[in-house]
Amino acid sequence: MKISNLNVEETIQKAKKLLSEEKSISPALSSIIEVLLLLVTTLLQRKGLTSRNSSKPPSEDKNRKRGRTQKNSTRKPGGQPGRTGVQLKPVENPDQIKIINLDKRTLPRGSYTEIGFDKRQVIDIETNIIITEYQAQILEDSKGQRFVAPFPAWVTRPIQYGPSVKGRSVYLSQYQLTPYKRVEDYFNDQLGLSVSEGSLYNFNKEAYDLLADFEAIAKDRLINSKQLNADETGININGKRLWLHTACNAKWTHFYPHQKRGSEAMDEIGILPKFKGVLCHDYWKAYYQYQCHHALCNSHLLRELEWSATEDGQAWAKRMDEFLRALNITVDKAGGYLSKKRAGLYRQQYRKILNEAETECPEPEQNRKKGQRGRIKKSKSRNLLERLQSREEEVLRFMENKDVPFTNNQGENDLRMTKVQQKISGCFRSLEGALIFCRIRAYLITCRKHDVTATEALETLFKGQLPGFVYQSE
Repeated sequence: MKISNLNVEETIQKAKKLLSEEKSISPALSSIIEVLLLLVTTLLQRKGLTSRNSSKPPSEDKNRKRGRTQKNSTRKPGGQPGRTGVQLKPVENPDQIKIINLDKRTLPRGSYTEIGFDKRQVIDIETNIIITEYQAQILEDSKGQRFVAPFPAWVTRPIQYGPSVKGRSVYLSQYQLTPYKRVEDYFNDQLGLSVSEGSLYNFNKEAYDLLADFEAIAKDRLINSKQLNADETGININGKRLWLHTACNAKWTHFYPHQKRGSEAMDEIGILPKFKGVLCHDYWKAYYQYQCHHALCNSHLLRELEWSATEDGQAWAKRMDEFLRALNITVDKAGGYLSKKRAGLYRQQYRKILNEAETECPEPEQNRKKGQRGRIKKSKSRNLLERLQSREEEVLRFMENKDVPFTNNQGENDLRMTKVQQKISGCFRSLEGALIFCRIRAYLITCRKHDVTATEALETLFKGQLPGFVYQSE
C-alpha cells in the first residue's frame, strides 16, 4: 500500500528489522512498538477499502462518486429511430361506455345529423370487497338420514377471510416488506376492511405452515442439483446477531436463520452434507468441509485484485483482473464453456501471471525472533496470490463446466432483499418471525424463477395447493 509514493509495507518491514537489531530497547517497549506498527498497518488497510475492492456494501462508501456507465451521447432523449415501441392499445369491449353529448346551444343554428363518435379510452382500477356465500346442498333420504355437499377444503368457518385477502396481506408484508401497521392502514383506507395486526400475523403463520411440504421438496431439489450457490449474511433478531444462510440456484431457493455461521448451521440445515455437485461460494472455509466440487466467486476475487492493484501497487493483480474479465467474456461467447485444448492455453496464461507475481510479491522472510511462535504474517496481496495458486481449479472451474457460474451473484441476489428488510424494520422481533419470513420469501423467489407471480403463488397456496412446477421433474 502506498501513501504519497511511500510504500507503507516496506517502511514497516524496515522498522521491524531495525527494531529486531536494536539491543538496547527493553522487551516491554519493543512489544509496545510492535503493537503500534500492527495497528497502523490495520488502520491503513481499512482506509482504502471500498465496495469496489472489498466486500463492503456501497452504502458504506464515503463521498461515493458514481462512475458513468456510458459515454456522452448526441442522441436526443426518448425512443430512437427504428425502435419498436410499446404503447397502450384500445380494447374492443370496454367495461362501461359514457356518452358525451354536444351542447347544441353552443353550435351555430342549423340542422345536424349524428354520424358517429370520436373514441378515447381510460384505464383505471377499482378495489372493492367481494363476499361469496357457499351453500352446501343438504339431501335427506326416506329414512331421515342427511347428506351434505362438501365445502372446499379451505372454507372452514361460518365467515372468514378468503385467499385473495390473505394473499395480499402476505404479499405486502413479506414480499414488499411493508410493516404491519401500514398494511393495516392499506386495508382500511383502500378497501374499508378492518384487518388487525394479529390477523396479519396469523396469515403469515398460516402461509408458513402450508409451505412445510414446499420446503422439503426445495431442499431435495437443491441436494440433487448439479450446481449450488451458497452464502450467508448477518441479521438482527431482537438485538442479537444471527446468520441467515442460503442455498440456491437458478431454479430453487432455501433460507434458514441460525445462531452460527459455520458448519454447525450448515449441518443442521442438511443440504450441503448431502450435496455432490459443484458448490459456488466466497472462500468461507467452512464450505470446504463438504465432499463436493467447489468453485470460487470471481467477483470477490476481482474486488481483492482491485485493492491489491490500487492500494498495494501490485501490477500483477491488475493483469490478473484483466485476464479473468476477458476470460469470462470469452467463455460466454463460446456458449458457456471452452474445449480442453483451448482451456489449457488459458491455464498457461493464468499460471504465467502468477509466476511473474512471485518476483513482485515474494514470500516474507522467515527470520524469527527468539521465542516467536506461529506463522509469519503475510500481506493481503501475498495471501491472495497464494490462494490463486492453490485454488486454481476452483477459480477456473467456470471455464470448462457450463453449469458453473463466474460469480456467486445468484446467492447474493437472493439474500439482498433481506438486507432491505433489516433497513426497513431494523430487526426481526423473534426467531419465529425470522423463520416465517425465510420460508415465505424462499417460496416467492422460487416461484418468480419459474415465472409464477407472487400474487398467483400466494392465492394458490391459501387454497391449499402449490404451483404445478413444484411437482414436475426437472
